[in-house]
Amino acid sequence: MNDIDVVVAGAGQAGLSAAYHLRRTGLVPERDFVVLDHAPEPGGAWQFRWPSLTYGKVHGMHALPGMELTGADAGRPSSEVIGGYFARYEDAFDLRVHRPVDVKAVREGDGGRLRVETSEGVYAARALINATGTWDRPFWPRYPGQETFRGRQLHTAGYPGPEPFTGLRVIVVGGGASGTQHLMEIADVAAETTWVTRREPVFREGPFGEAEGRAAVALVEERVRQGLPPSSVVSVTGLPLNDAIREARARGVLDRQPMFDRITPTGVAWDAPEGGTARTLDADVILWATGFRAAVDHLAPLRLREPGGGIRLDGTRAVRDERVHLVGYGPSASTIGANRAGRAAVREVRQLLRRSPARAAA
Repeated sequence: MNDIDVVVAGAGQAGLSAAYHLRRTGLVPERDFVVLDHAPEPGGAWQFRWPSLTYGKVHGMHALPGMELTGADAGRPSSEVIGGYFARYEDAFDLRVHRPVDVKAVREGDGGRLRVETSEGVYAARALINATGTWDRPFWPRYPGQETFRGRQLHTAGYPGPEPFTGLRVIVVGGGASGTQHLMEIADVAAETTWVTRREPVFREGPFGEAEGRAAVALVEERVRQGLPPSSVVSVTGLPLNDAIREARARGVLDRQPMFDRITPTGVAWDAPEGGTARTLDADVILWATGFRAAVDHLAPLRLREPGGGIRLDGTRAVRDERVHLVGYGPSASTIGANRAGRAAVREVRQLLRRSPARAAA
């Protein structure tokens, strides 16, 4: 059993931000806090992004606190650029991230501490800053007949880039940024592409400033306050109408179809609407660009979830347990939001440590 003041679970943007602010307040890595990361290399979820997602295509990557990302080659894969940046950041601030380490469960421990069970042992922590993100929990919708499809099904989490789809008939499901990016790439090499979404996509024209950003975050924040599962910030901002999107729309690549009703062995099918006719579409591949869910199953023993299915937060603090903070969750899932959440969580954690009998080192 390793006694520690704070465990930071996850070393993506939010986890590294929290670790940076813990150091700034005087806590020492491996003596007062430890950062555990389940990924094999620095870079958080960025290291798993597809090779064709170059740094120049990334929307709004915000620098980590205390160290800018400069001189990045827009043509290099984002996984390499941001992975290298995170690695330099960890070294510059001596954060001593332990990896690969799986956090298996967090439960009530002895003496008011949290028992954090991991693949490298058990930590008895006075506080947990959870920054485990979403990448490990891709969301796969279920549709009748899905198991009968004889083609290939894959998710954004396993998207390899456009080349493997050359000459194939591809259905892309999902109206977010990843879905449109996949579709525009694949359309250049596939025999045929079809875009399917549950709701009519909303394209956003004009500038997206600080006021618009705050309003979008507030909508996600309200769901979290109500104890509902968080929606993504992107889902309430709409898709930016840039030159690439305009060109794809003009070419018919982004001609959206309504969601199909079932999957067949050879493709998908729509039931007949009132006064209309049923139709089918053959396909070789269904690519599910349907997003991710928060990777928080390891927190289940603490019973933090509300009846609505989410974890209710006051700022970053779990309402049901003041020792637990969630960063990069819901309204802080953007890169700038993750930075701010890391700072806010550390401020509250330090207050908690000062109130408890065993004071943190300062």
